[in-house]
Amino acid sequence: PLFRSEKAAIQLNDTHPSLAIPELMRIFTDLEKLAWEDAWKICQATFGYTNHTVLPEALERWPVHMLQNLLPRHLEIIYKINHLFLQEVSAKWPGDFDRMRRMSLVEEEGEKRINMAHLSIVGSHAVNGVARLHSEILKARVFKDFYEMYPEKFQNKTNGITPRRWLKLCNPGLSDIVSDRIGEEWVTNLSSLENLRGLVNDDTFTDAVGKAKYENKLKLTEWIQKTYNIAVNPDSMFDVQVKRIHEYKRQLMNVLHIIVMYNRLKDDPDREFVPRTVMIGGKAAPGYHTAKLIIKLINSVAKVVNNDPIIGDRLKVVYLENYRVSLAEKIIPATDLSEQISTAGTEASGTGNMKFMANGALTIGTLDGANVEMREEMGSENIFIFGMTVEEVQALGKKGYNPRSYYESVPELKRALDQVNLGYFTPEAPDTFRELYDHLLNHDRFYLLADFEEYVKCQDRVSEVFQNTALWLRMVVHNIASAGFFSSDRTITQYAREIWGVEPTPPHARGMDRSRSPSPTFAKSQTDLTTDTESTKSKSGTKKKGKLGGETFV
Repeated sequence: PLFRSEKAAIQLNDTHPSLAIPELMRIFTDLEKLAWEDAWKICQATFGYTNHTVLPEALERWPVHMLQNLLPRHLEIIYKINHLFLQEVSAKWPGDFDRMRRMSLVEEEGEKRINMAHLSIVGSHAVNGVARLHSEILKARVFKDFYEMYPEKFQNKTNGITPRRWLKLCNPGLSDIVSDRIGEEWVTNLSSLENLRGLVNDDTFTDAVGKAKYENKLKLTEWIQKTYNIAVNPDSMFDVQVKRIHEYKRQLMNVLHIIVMYNRLKDDPDREFVPRTVMIGGKAAPGYHTAKLIIKLINSVAKVVNNDPIIGDRLKVVYLENYRVSLAEKIIPATDLSEQISTAGTEASGTGNMKFMANGALTIGTLDGANVEMREEMGSENIFIFGMTVEEVQALGKKGYNPRSYYESVPELKRALDQVNLGYFTPEAPDTFRELYDHLLNHDRFYLLADFEEYVKCQDRVSEVFQNTALWLRMVVHNIASAGFFSSDRTITQYAREIWGVEPTPPHARGMDRSRSPSPTFAKSQTDLTTDTESTKSKSGTKKKGKLGGETFV
């Protein structure tokens, strides 16, 4: 049976540190001279594995020749782990050689590689995803074979954000308004934000929240003018998508919507139009050609839109260079609309979505990642959801997806794509974006064209609601009041209790001067207090000690 280490816990944050498993086995067996069985038992009990992606290309596979050249002993240990593991698989499913091939740590097809996700699962006592939907996809699809073998290993730990940085520090105006009405308990117990629900119809409070948002928008407007020399309208909707540039996150869909809005204004300059400032930011992996092409398209469209006198300040596009935490602290408090538009079933969780939610931005998004749980917390009427579900995406894939049929049947989409293809935004180099055009019409791996028409209709609904300031602000307060579940304090506590096997100090002990006196601790029964010099015993043995966040864990 699987068990937790009594002395130490190591959490593997995705597959990047998975070499720690053979390294610990090397230390135990080669240096400390432990028997393999004893070493492996401690190793499994020490490690937990957090998965952060379902995309096959992001699940690391290390070439055997590289390991052979750099770390031959570690490769030997991995081979032995795999040999013993496959014996377990064979014992459970005799003669199922295809299953053994799928589950092997060593991939034999093509270049021989080590599947580091498989190594992480086999070498850990706990495996978790970072949102409920993500964790279910891991069990049902990505690691289905491993779930069938080790169902007790699999857990969910929905991500969270720290309210100290992502509300109190970065948004002092809103923080003060919240604290004036419900006190400051939310800073260390974010769930207390639910006390704001009673203020949803309090015009004085909602007006104050709206004023704080507008002040943040004025500051960002000034910063954009100074940094990019772009004059944006602070009364416009600040529509923001900031995250890594990747096809599955569908920044390209956002750009195509910008082109649709631009075309509508060009065709009818006098039409009723809710002004928007669309900001897109994020970095691309150095070798990710398509992502860099998307960045170039964003900037090419921005150049045309921002310099068209017919458009004026009704539509502006800003590409936020060098997106980083310090820039996020400026952007997030000023955002009206948060874009979380990944293809359903591709985003593990997201944390930006939670940061925007806590800072009073409304979300337009798909039922992907933590968006699902956000909708449950705030109610479907307080979020703008569009697009296919995971099941619908899978069904369309099985049926046979033909992106060209959507191109032919949605006139605004066809026009926008033709403009991209024919060089409307790059007249000096008309073929610049033909590759993007061809890719979408012939492959479209992430179903952008299939979701596009519904995305545009949902955006029209967003504009309609934005004009109703009272309704918008009530939705904003619902969002803030519902953000309590998405605290990293809650997430870390769940890791501590359910994976690492440690417990926090009781609340009355938190104010002690720990530099002068030992911290009281309590076992899982939460009754017997001891000091730091003592060991707290429970059925699982001596408990680990350490500090996590603002709490001391033992």
